Amino acid sequence: MSQTAALPTPVHAPLPAAIPLRQLLPWAVFGLLLAALAMYFVGAEQGATAIFSGTYIHEFTHDGRHLLSFPCH
Repeated sequence: MSQTAALPTPVHAPLPAAIPLRQLLPWAVFGLLLAALAMYFVGAEQGATAIFSGTYIHEFTHDGRHLLSFPCH
């Protein structure tokens, strides 16, 4: 008695469509500007480079400074 078994054929999912660079570039620029702004407020908004007077920004980002190893006092 002979038995044959059919092997399942692999089913490939279609590849996602590529995102054109023209659509991706504005989001990349926005992300880089947002990251630079966040790094400024966490790392440099104190003392001589302060844009805002007072210590509100410093106190708001104080724990983030220590988490990212920025010296602050």
